[in-house]
Amino acid sequence: MIKDCILNQIYINNIVFKPKMNFKYFLNRILWLGLIAFTAAVFSGHATAQTLIVALGDSLTEGFGVSKEEAYPYLVEQELVRKGYSVRMINAGISGSTSASAPSRMQWYVRVKPDIVILALGGNDGLRGLSVQHMKKNLGKAIKLASSKNIRVLLAGMQIPLNYGQDYTKSFRNAFYELSEQYKLPMIPFLLEDVGNVPGLNLPDGIHPNPEGHHIISRTVLEHLEPLLLN
Repeated sequence: MIKDCILNQIYINNIVFKPKMNFKYFLNRILWLGLIAFTAAVFSGHATAQTLIVALGDSLTEGFGVSKEEAYPYLVEQELVRKGYSVRMINAGISGSTSASAPSRMQWYVRVKPDIVILALGGNDGLRGLSVQHMKKNLGKAIKLASSKNIRVLLAGMQIPLNYGQDYTKSFRNAFYELSEQYKLPMIPFLLEDVGNVPGLNLPDGIHPNPEGHHIISRTVLEHLEPLLLN
């Protein structure tokens, strides 16, 4: 930095105090310097352009029972950076949250102007046997809000055990496909693919993934997220 400042000062001194320099020559040199600086700034801006991704979810996204560095949003970010993408992931998971929080939380996070939102809510609705129609309505509001701000949404589908009967379980699973079709969204069919109900990949509670489970989730998310970064 000091060296650059000294060189710049010498260069400016050469321009200003060169005995035989006329005003036109001086003006041309200043214009060229301005053009070079502008071009450098433009290319520098492109080089450092960063894709901002928000993972909006519940305890599965927050990383209940594991560290932030072991949760799938961080793992996804690290893998994308390793592949050469300029990205930043915000972990916006809150344990215990249901789809009812989706519109207000989306309203909050659109302020940071993300490029992509991974919408991973609804799991707690299913575990509590809440209305599937209300869940669809809540998620739909959040999706429309993001779309109105030209924010792309990657919808994470969820599935639940048969605790509330086959009809409810099927209706719950299909709700995410219906939202994906209605709003023309890319979708992760099942966020917990190859992890859900696998004892060795979950904490003792049988619900929340352990670090190994989060690694598998991160690969599932990457499979559906990376194509959005290429478009």
